[in-house]
Amino acid sequence: MTRIVFIGLGNMGVPMAANLAKAGHEVQGFDLVAANLARAAGHGVAGAKGIEDAVRDAQVVISMLPAGKDVLSVYAQALPAATQGVLFVDCSTVDVEAARAAHAMAAEHGMPSLDAPVSGGTTGAEAGALTFMCGGSDAAFAAAEPVLAPMAGRAVHCGGAGAGQAAKICNNMLLGISMIAVAEAFVLAERLGLSHQAFFDVASTSSGQCWSLTSYCPVPGPVPTSPANRDYAPGFAASLMLKDLGLAQAATDSAGAATPLGTAAADLYTAFNAAGHAQRDFSAIIAYIRDRQR
Repeated sequence: MTRIVFIGLGNMGVPMAANLAKAGHEVQGFDLVAANLARAAGHGVAGAKGIEDAVRDAQVVISMLPAGKDVLSVYAQALPAATQGVLFVDCSTVDVEAARAAHAMAAEHGMPSLDAPVSGGTTGAEAGALTFMCGGSDAAFAAAEPVLAPMAGRAVHCGGAGAGQAAKICNNMLLGISMIAVAEAFVLAERLGLSHQAFFDVASTSSGQCWSLTSYCPVPGPVPTSPANRDYAPGFAASLMLKDLGLAQAATDSAGAATPLGTAAADLYTAFNAAGHAQRDFSAIIAYIRDRQR
């Protein structure tokens, strides 16, 4: 049994912390929203009154937060209060620079650390089947693996500090692009008189096959577990996709790379969010594409 503090009990944090508690770990959680603490308590996660008090007896501190500034703020509070050698694992999706700054803060206090963003959404979090993309030392990754296991389908050590965030940013740029491509293909298939099922049966076993099609199909029917069958309730909200595409564009600029499709995807999701769809699943972009083509 490991004493774990989980900071950030939102839609992802609660099921992740719940799986740790279910695996027999002693889990204490902290969140600024009382309702989130109450929801986590229903899954065996004890509530903490504050960050400093929570981390004093922790062996592992895990965070799942909205932005880089939030991670750095939590680290500034938690690191001085933690016992020497506590492992810090940040599962937030943030910019690479913030992730590296968090690693530097942890190192200054003698704490091993990982940036470990995840892929798999709320469904993966609930099932304990997330993919963790980890950046940090070999020793920190080895120490984290048993803790990540109840939450993970797979954990990949991507390299040094910030490498996990780099992998996540690239992966989600690819996801945003591929979902738009799948949506455009379905809309064209509709116009040409194909049923959703017929097009899915062909594309899912042909050269157009991809995760956005076979696991997260943007039309109802072919993949019963996709958000399209729940009126596009997230899932992975369009606002979060836009955030990740923005991080990818910032990384593109800093690296001097060319990502024309990534730029186009960011522009389209900007318009989709601005049209009032920020809290719908990102796969609902198909409705926006369909309307634009009329």
